[in-house]
Amino acid sequence: MENEGFLCCEVNVQWLNKQGIIQRKLTNKRSNLRILRSNSQIVIEIVADKAAPVKFQFGKDVQVHNKFMQEGKSSIKFPAENATLFLSNAPPEQLRSFLKILFIKMANEKPECPRSASLRAQVLGHTSNKYQEISPITNSELQTAFKKANGKSTDTTPSPLAGKKRKLERTSGDRAPAAKKLYSETPIASQSLNLEQKEVLSACLAGKNVFFTGSAGTGKSYLLKKIIGALPPDVTVATASTGVAACHIGGITLHQFAGIGSGDATIERSLELASKPPAVTLWRKCKHLIIDEISMVDGHYFKKIEKVARTVRRNEKPFGGIQLILCGDFFQLPPVTRSFRDQKTASSNFCFQTKPWVNCMLNTYELKQVHRQTDHKFINILNKIRIGKADDDVVNALTATSKQKIEKDGILATRLCSHTKDADIINESKIRALEGECKLFEAQDSVPGTSKQLDSQTSVPDRLELKIGAQVMLLKNINVAAGLVNGARGVVKSFRDGLPLVQFRNRKEYLARREKWIIKTGGGASLTRMQVPLRLAWAFSIHKSQGLTLDCVEMSLGRVFEAGQAYVALSRAQSLEGLRVLDFKSNQVWANPDVLAFYKTLDRIKLVPLGAPEKSTTKKAKANKANIGRLNSKAAKEKPILTIC
Repeated sequence: MENEGFLCCEVNVQWLNKQGIIQRKLTNKRSNLRILRSNSQIVIEIVADKAAPVKFQFGKDVQVHNKFMQEGKSSIKFPAENATLFLSNAPPEQLRSFLKILFIKMANEKPECPRSASLRAQVLGHTSNKYQEISPITNSELQTAFKKANGKSTDTTPSPLAGKKRKLERTSGDRAPAAKKLYSETPIASQSLNLEQKEVLSACLAGKNVFFTGSAGTGKSYLLKKIIGALPPDVTVATASTGVAACHIGGITLHQFAGIGSGDATIERSLELASKPPAVTLWRKCKHLIIDEISMVDGHYFKKIEKVARTVRRNEKPFGGIQLILCGDFFQLPPVTRSFRDQKTASSNFCFQTKPWVNCMLNTYELKQVHRQTDHKFINILNKIRIGKADDDVVNALTATSKQKIEKDGILATRLCSHTKDADIINESKIRALEGECKLFEAQDSVPGTSKQLDSQTSVPDRLELKIGAQVMLLKNINVAAGLVNGARGVVKSFRDGLPLVQFRNRKEYLARREKWIIKTGGGASLTRMQVPLRLAWAFSIHKSQGLTLDCVEMSLGRVFEAGQAYVALSRAQSLEGLRVLDFKSNQVWANPDVLAFYKTLDRIKLVPLGAPEKSTTKKAKANKANIGRLNSKAAKEKPILTIC
């Protein structure tokens, strides 16, 4: 947790008189805030351009409002100074860390510690005042703050989190998301990025165009959320090729952002559509464009939006000068095309096969460390399947799983299906076959008539029918430490207060209360859905399982029809012990030859370490440079396959 006590954002300070009228204002679009300590007092210092530093003492009466923290906004009210500090356009992750250290340090202040004089009294009295950087948070401080926030401490010191502490005390199991993050008892070390993830984050913050990839379970989505949280939200647009992926990262679909519809229109018509508000406003305001699941973006569409970007922004640089941050694994599901040809021989048009991809001069990184699985044998099997290799070791290992009994405590294995309709038919027949009363849970949508849009962009159903004995899957991270995570398998044991009580495979029980899903629209508005975070899980489609980690899964791969589909299905399993593959054959596994060629090219080129000089006189550097130039010349032809690193 680096630079916890520092924040760079837009600041607006208002001082009021006794009648509540603004007496003085300070506004700066780029200010630096620091948390300092002086004479046992916590102080916030604001340094703005061409202005003297302003300091506020953080006393017990100070109130912090963090309802819009995820949007980079917050406000801090200082009653003693009759002033309010409004923060906006702050990188959300930086703002969260800033507020977290503020709250935790305040929660650990000892009541018996003598209070120093106010800043005004110190100045008038010429008191010597030394300011020091706030010390990093320790795990003991984190635990103390967590206990106070949940009413487990005898200390009556009020929380600075305005309006949230009382809510926490009322419903300890249903905490507000912002408060849950700020008072999390999770050990600090577990929240840090590994070295390869930090390198990617540093490249993004340095303003470079970046493409990072990696096999399933290497933490791509986690890293992407960190990147989004580290960039100013007003000029950053987070998008994804699918609605569910967009919801997962708190963004919008690429089609919503681009403003050119499905992309089937001519380039002239696409330019006309993108030149209308609000699309033109989004394009011109955007400085950082993030695209998740880039592997599923069709190359023709990628070329079209790049042309739109240059035209609408009136800038002939690639993508009109926007910083591009791309994430995805081309070995997984390919772009969705309307071709009815044999999928094994059809050649999809990938983004890396286009000239704009080459022109963007992408710095390419591949994450290697797998987090989803811990068994090295299983990881090696998945790495072979990823590149379309199914040797005897792979066939023998996966064939052996067909005899495994992976059911436990009444929880059956989820069947992964290659077609969505097959999964729906299985779930409907199974729920009808159960005896007992059926309870219907209908989603509460913020805007009537948006159920279809929310269905397509969230994983949670509009209508959910449950009975005792229903096989279900958890659709949200509720308690990571307890194993109540997205994809966890369970069975409905009973209904309590009208809500389903679910027992999971690790024998933990959870009373499923309604949770909130938020999706953003292209115009900047938000749609919300409140629903119990469950879905029937006798069966699930491979396409909808992307991003999930399943601890009890069964599959038959005889009907897979896309390159990488078998790999996506198998890589959802957390371990070989929780996996059962029926009728496995080596011909069910294959990889797209264009993707293989692309990744082989990446393997041959060494990435330049961050901070290394751009020019090098070594023979190896010259050879690498010549190799890059040769390969990119080849890529600039009709069907390029390489990006510049």
